[in-house]
Amino acid sequence: MATTFKNFVLLFCVSILLISCKQDTYVVTKISAKTIAVDTSINSANNITKSIAPYKEEMIKEVNTILTYTSKDLTRTDGKLESSLGNLLADLTMTRANPVFNKLTGKNIDFSMFNYGGIRAGIPAGKVSNRNAFELMPFENILVVVELSGQKLAALITYLIKSNTAHPLSKNIKLTITQSGYQLYINNKKFDDRKSYFVLTSDYLQSGGDNMTFFKNPIQRISLEYKMRDAIVDYFKSVDTLKSNLDQRFKRK
Repeated sequence: MATTFKNFVLLFCVSILLISCKQDTYVVTKISAKTIAVDTSINSANNITKSIAPYKEEMIKEVNTILTYTSKDLTRTDGKLESSLGNLLADLTMTRANPVFNKLTGKNIDFSMFNYGGIRAGIPAGKVSNRNAFELMPFENILVVVELSGQKLAALITYLIKSNTAHPLSKNIKLTITQSGYQLYINNKKFDDRKSYFVLTSDYLQSGGDNMTFFKNPIQRISLEYKMRDAIVDYFKSVDTLKSNLDQRFKRK
């Protein structure tokens, strides 16, 4: 009996010990939330806003600075093989870039060519600001001059004819598509495929962008270290009024 009672007591103690060591299982029955004030963070943000405010105002002022004027809308869509905006872009880059190129090499650029898709926005009639220049050319493209052989220049002309698009070409070019091929004059002289020509374009196109592979591997490549957008802004500042017309520089007979 004593032994039985002793065994019972021992079993009871062990059971209590096991129960006390058992890991409790918890179940989520309620989720609550409360708002914690972040006044310190808000004050820090306000301080940052106040710090950058003068720079922001100066930037807005610069962007809205009036550079020149245009009496009519300038767009890339007002012609089939040329456009008022494309002609302006090609001509103004020639105006700004040729003195730089001449100083570097003692030679002159024959003509300029860019791509239709590179024109990102039109210029509406009225005052023209820095904003218009940035919208027109938002990219960081650099102006470069490539010397192309007569064969590569012929490939350039073939590209223009096949694309049937108003890619910007400077007024140095007179290109007429005929039933038997084309007629090309550069600076009032008939194209000579035995000669090489200096063509102004962007570094993006020169690397083969927009499938303009004829610009790759030229006889020589001269970077003007002059951003296309900077050339646009500089030209806008230099004239009172922007003028551009469709002058049949590229046409179909």
